[in-house]
Amino acid sequence: MSLLSIHNRARPFIAALAAAGLAAGFLARLAGLGAWSDLIWAAVTVPVLLALLTEIVTSLRRGDVGLDIVAALSMSVALAFGQQLAAAIVALMYAGGQYLESFAERRARREMTALLSRVPRTALRHRDGRLEEVALDLILPGDRLLLRRGDVVPVDGTVAAGTAVLDQSALTGEAMPVKIAAGGPLLSGSTNAGDAVDMVASRLAAESTYAGVVRLVEAAQRSRAPMARLADRFAILFLVVTVALAAAAWWLSGDPIRAVAVLVVATPCPLILAVPVAIVAGLSRAAKLGILIKGGKALENLARVRTLVIDKTGTLTVGEARLVEVRPAGEFPAEEVLRIAASLEQASPHIIAQTIVAEARARQMALAVPSAVVETPGDGIEGTIDGRSVVVGGLGFVARRIGKPVLAGDARPPGAVAAAVAVDGQPAGVLIFADPLRAGTEQLLRSLRAIGIDRVVLATGDRPAVANFIAAGLSFDQVRAELTPDQKILTVLSERKHGPVLMIGDGINDAPALAAADVGVAMGAKGAAGAAEAADVVLLVDRLDRILPAIQIAKRSRAIALQSVVAGMGLSMLAMVAAAFGAITPVEGALLQEAIDVAVIFNALRALRG
Repeated sequence: MSLLSIHNRARPFIAALAAAGLAAGFLARLAGLGAWSDLIWAAVTVPVLLALLTEIVTSLRRGDVGLDIVAALSMSVALAFGQQLAAAIVALMYAGGQYLESFAERRARREMTALLSRVPRTALRHRDGRLEEVALDLILPGDRLLLRRGDVVPVDGTVAAGTAVLDQSALTGEAMPVKIAAGGPLLSGSTNAGDAVDMVASRLAAESTYAGVVRLVEAAQRSRAPMARLADRFAILFLVVTVALAAAAWWLSGDPIRAVAVLVVATPCPLILAVPVAIVAGLSRAAKLGILIKGGKALENLARVRTLVIDKTGTLTVGEARLVEVRPAGEFPAEEVLRIAASLEQASPHIIAQTIVAEARARQMALAVPSAVVETPGDGIEGTIDGRSVVVGGLGFVARRIGKPVLAGDARPPGAVAAAVAVDGQPAGVLIFADPLRAGTEQLLRSLRAIGIDRVVLATGDRPAVANFIAAGLSFDQVRAELTPDQKILTVLSERKHGPVLMIGDGINDAPALAAADVGVAMGAKGAAGAAEAADVVLLVDRLDRILPAIQIAKRSRAIALQSVVAGMGLSMLAMVAAAFGAITPVEGALLQEAIDVAVIFNALRALRG
């Protein structure tokens, strides 16, 4: 374990030690043990100083120069010149600020583990006439595996026999289930949405599609440099001014205590404390709305975004097939066509069948009990409803069963799926399913532009016809379709010339682009765990419009944090000048700095409000 890791774990204990030591010193002084109080204050300052020096060395190795150096100087010089109380007060302010900062990061990430359960860890393998559960790294090409309904395909392979019905939306961005016949390819990361089926592995787990996406995510995360803390942007200038003023006060007056007072007053505790408080307040405010922001860096970047790149399936659209139209083709009205189809589909576990049944029940239809049911997996179902022979399934399947086409023409919207219904050998109608656009999308895009988003790009793995159909009437600056995960990364990187990029997605195929963006936002309520892990922000409710308050909260929190920086710097500079002229002693300076802390922290807490 590294020294920095040990330091991070010890932050709560160091802060508690500093508070207890400061209180113990005052108790000793009240008891008339002045010498002991000085010793106690010095003793509790030392561990804080050592922890601070460890962090400074680590930061300097990374090339970062922070305001922590000023805090280290003030504690060291105060101890050197016998100002133990001032040193202990500075130590408490610094240790408390560090604990708050680490608490903010932990609190923002704590709930993520519940979203990361999708990745398969084991698979069911056929071996010697029985099934055995094995770890993914033990699967070899040629192994025969069983995929149960709802199982995630563990490795790339092919369908061994029959027809597989797969939900590939998390991997390809396509909302509609796809049918794959025997010998057809299976991509790891897709989900078996149909009956149990056997597959034959064609690759090792480490070489499969899902593993490749994970590697893309890791590479994209490594390529993004960590953002410096907000207050540290002023570190070098503030450090130079502080040291110069302290040296000048000592040289001109001949009194080293004036230099100590200047350094104590200059300790940037308002910045170390108030900035994390404003950030924690913003994170808490966002969490109340179901928006999980993973720490202060993500919040600050979210406040600066200028370009939005958004996925289609499950993000711009609802992400699941829904009945959008019933087209009668014979003697039955639309409602009766749906009732007959839903009555028969009660006997099928197919995902479209369940959608039909759910829609009929939502309309409070009285469904009949099916009989003589025969299902052709992946194609359709036949049976008897109220004494009539009924067939429901794909257009081709129903046409073959009744010997005639169901409709004279096919005017489905791009990306839509049709299920035909025939009764007693005659066409009865067609049910149209599509992945509809989320309500209020155009209003959301206009609102985002109003708060500073200058450019909006649709990036999807779907076909151009489907993408353009969905984008019609929406204020997109560009529509890019048929994108692979690595092409989505290139889209995000190319858009950076217009400003910091916000990427919103929900599938595994979006995860690399989410990691590459300045801010990645995942639809975590129903999206893939890989996307939630790669993202900086996770929407815990299935509502795209929550991105608007997320950005507003981030902008407000960042503005309040900047106010704390400016106010803290300004008040500290005035107090430093007073200390340089001998108007403030080191202890008075530490107490004045504490008063400044209280003022800027109360200002920072305004981020909790709307």
